[in-house]
Amino acid sequence: MSLFPDDILLAAEAIIRDFTAAGLMVSTAESCTGGLIAGALTEISGSSAVVDRGFVTYTNGAKIEILGVQTETLSRFGAVSEETARQMVHGALFRSRAEIAIAVTGIAGPGGGSAEKPVGLVHLAAKSRGGTLIHRKMLYGDIGRSEVRLATIRTALEMVRSLLAA
Repeated sequence: MSLFPDDILLAAEAIIRDFTAAGLMVSTAESCTGGLIAGALTEISGSSAVVDRGFVTYTNGAKIEILGVQTETLSRFGAVSEETARQMVHGALFRSRAEIAIAVTGIAGPGGGSAEKPVGLVHLAAKSRGGTLIHRKMLYGDIGRSEVRLATIRTALEMVRSLLAA
């Protein structure tokens, strides 16, 4: 029995298969998912050929120290922002051997939301060494902490896969 639903496992299997065939690696930078994207990928046999490393940067200090997110970015835009997600993915890519990286930062709930940044808001950024960058602002809604995190994993895996096809 897996920790993850079948659809997530199928998406992770496809990434492991396709990245292995292409000889590519991936890295993750995770806040609200707490390492679950890397966990979903490493649930698949053979993932050691594809998953280079994962950064769990839950605090602002970790985002700054480990990924190189600028203090000014966090002060001006907040941890849950497009700007922070972009800097997180850049840090994950250039602090790893991966060709593609994914970063997520959001508010899984049940608390922590505001009118401006509600529970269920997640910013995701995926970037390739070739320079392609994708950002998505997702408003999953107040559907429960676990469901926001699972929805984020689904979106993140789809974004990683789309960069391979790009």
